[in-house]
Amino acid sequence: MFSVALKILLYDKTRSFFTLLGIVFAVSLIFSQLGIFLGLMQTSSVIIDNTRGDIWFCSKNSKNFDFSQPFPEYIYYQILSEPAIVDADRLIVAWGVIRQKLGGTEQVEIVGFDPDSGVGGPWGMLAGDTRKLKNGPFFIVDESAQKRLGAIEIGEYRDILSRRLQLVGISTGVKSFTTAPVVFTSFHLARQLVAYVGSGDSTVFVVAQVAPGADVTEVVSGLRARYPLVDVYSKAEYSMKTRLYWMIETGVGFSFLLTIGICFLIGMLIVGQTIYNSTQEHIKEYGTLKALGATNFEISRIILSQALLNALAGYAVCFLLTLLSQPVYAAIDMILVINWQMAIAVFMLTLVMCFGASFISVRKVKKIDPAILFRG
Repeated sequence: MFSVALKILLYDKTRSFFTLLGIVFAVSLIFSQLGIFLGLMQTSSVIIDNTRGDIWFCSKNSKNFDFSQPFPEYIYYQILSEPAIVDADRLIVAWGVIRQKLGGTEQVEIVGFDPDSGVGGPWGMLAGDTRKLKNGPFFIVDESAQKRLGAIEIGEYRDILSRRLQLVGISTGVKSFTTAPVVFTSFHLARQLVAYVGSGDSTVFVVAQVAPGADVTEVVSGLRARYPLVDVYSKAEYSMKTRLYWMIETGVGFSFLLTIGICFLIGMLIVGQTIYNSTQEHIKEYGTLKALGATNFEISRIILSQALLNALAGYAVCFLLTLLSQPVYAAIDMILVINWQMAIAVFMLTLVMCFGASFISVRKVKKIDPAILFRG
């Protein structure tokens, strides 16, 4: 059946080429939309995902990582006394402005952490050392900030929230979903910079490590009952909560879903029209096969084989083009995520698109009367 389907596709090479082109266009858009969406979701929780710790404590009813509010610091010391907790660190995340070299300001996201433990701080450094932050009014900025802040060099000074700070390091991999540059400082300096956090009695997060062998889910459940004034999440839960906020509350998820749906329909229409026209052109040949004893199932297999060949060829080209386009996305400061789960999902979607498009043609051949051979 594959050989017959292949001969039918190659019979009209021009039509088959434009069909393949349509599939490549539709599936490539699906690949890119999914990849960009996953990249955005990855950046939305990038600090949570790369911070060492099992449990996150945050203000009550906080919507996501970027907009949590401070809570009393005494809770941090209570958490340290918990038998199931072996270590905990405070973390401040707040918003501020940085003054540009040539005037004007730019909004930044300030992350204050303990330079000794490194919890909540940058996990990759292009230059400098995070431990230098504890020695004074210093900060680290991610390399992705250069498009917003201009050229940055170790040793230069910038004003952040009217405080003169010196750049002592450049991190990598900390691209923010909000596109605001991420600035790292020591916990104590961040608390001084951000007035609403308070002077010495507040924190925005506590990140805790559970004892070896302890069940994180059970520990979280117990802590929620004992700490009603804050929200308690496992690392995975808080990461997902943050991603869902940006996905649903901002409408980002719906816009990407709508685009993917449109691309799917376009691909289905292109493939469906091509296979249907091909079926119409070869209607007498299918009638001949029926007259010779071919069953509806066998004839349907020929059409479905055409759909499968289109799907395989189109997907192969799309996957290759998507892999080759990753450097292009990186050059324009966008993250295109490609993993095996997404690759399988797009492949299955391509199969559904092509098989679904052949449904009308399958119904058409089932209704063929072999007597069509004797009609004028």
